[in-house]
Amino acid sequence: MLLLKNIDNPRSAELGFYEECGGYEALRKAYALTPGRIIEEVRNARLRGRGGAGFEAAVKWAMAADSPIPERVLVCNAEEGEPGTFKDRELLVHKPHMVLEGMVIAARAIGAKQGFMCLRYEYPEGRLSILKAISEAEERGYLGRNILESGQDFSIKVHVGAGAYICGEETALLESLEGRRGQPRIKPPYPAAEGYMGLPTVVNNVETLCNVPLILVLGAKAYSEIGAPGSPGPKLFPVSGHVCRPGLYELPMGITLGELIFEHAGGVRGGRKLKGVIPGGISTPVLTADKLDCRLDFVSVRAQGSSLGSGAVIVFDERTCMVKVALRTAAFFERESCGRCTPCREGTGWLRSVLERIEKGRGRAGDLELLGEVAENMSSTSFCPLGVSAGTVARSYVDNYREEFEAHVARGACGLPMAGAL
Repeated sequence: MLLLKNIDNPRSAELGFYEECGGYEALRKAYALTPGRIIEEVRNARLRGRGGAGFEAAVKWAMAADSPIPERVLVCNAEEGEPGTFKDRELLVHKPHMVLEGMVIAARAIGAKQGFMCLRYEYPEGRLSILKAISEAEERGYLGRNILESGQDFSIKVHVGAGAYICGEETALLESLEGRRGQPRIKPPYPAAEGYMGLPTVVNNVETLCNVPLILVLGAKAYSEIGAPGSPGPKLFPVSGHVCRPGLYELPMGITLGELIFEHAGGVRGGRKLKGVIPGGISTPVLTADKLDCRLDFVSVRAQGSSLGSGAVIVFDERTCMVKVALRTAAFFERESCGRCTPCREGTGWLRSVLERIEKGRGRAGDLELLGEVAENMSSTSFCPLGVSAGTVARSYVDNYREEFEAHVARGACGLPMAGAL
């Protein structure tokens, strides 16, 4: 293990323990390199963002670093609101100095003096851990003024959100950080060119930033040889649902879905059959049980019609009512829609109401076609990924489990013994 090494040690969050384990050595290396050389290392390592989109980190960094505007900003996105995802929480609570080290290295690379930690409201333990770590790092000279006597400064402010899922989207996060309602912006311009207060801004996920010290310690070549060629490095996989050993697993990118579920998470609980898997949090389309050979990397999961997303794997056994799962997912998206665009604002409500009608046994002929039409409209016209995901995900349940949906409409009931969702 690399990211989760010693995470169970009661001292894992302490600065002294982190230093004993080699912590902040990567930062010393970073200050011995030019900013351009750091970006080159990250580019050669092919680090892709771990927040969901999988965008190459070095591309963002280079865009901000090359800006003619001298003042740049770094934002750590810790708004982990994706249901099924709990990886960043563990890093914030147990590895806060790894998060900070990654931030300071990134700031060195792009020339930022100001950083923000945008933290989910529901993570009070993470907030306390990060605040303590910031204080310790400042006292030791790893953060604040004149870092490692380099003459360079970088400070971090902690910004606690109000629990809005949409603020996981980077531009909505910046709107919230500037004191406005969290709603996505039009792109371009991208944040790396014009972000916080109009300044070049790099927004990276917690897990993404924690990979940065590893790259400098291991070297780009060694790092790029971990996992899948197109998506290298270690990956954190939160696994939940009907498995024997739910938890957080660190494995090389590109392991198969079957290996994760059956070798690491202990298989399906109670010896029951696998029915379906969500591979990357509920905003990613569901995969059927015949997709266990799918490799968990950005390229392979997309080839199967879904997305790696945050890497949060949710497992369903044979007793699960997929209509109910689809309904709960649609209800979540309806509640979390920011309401900015009509396709998402109205479409999420339509999806929820039609699915609710089917689930409660009042389904009508043509309801599945109606779901498909609404989902297609949302996927093709919504302003931001929330509406796109809501439509795409709803369609994946209907397409992959159509017979089950048709049975609900025909019988006016589920028909599965002890049917339910998670």
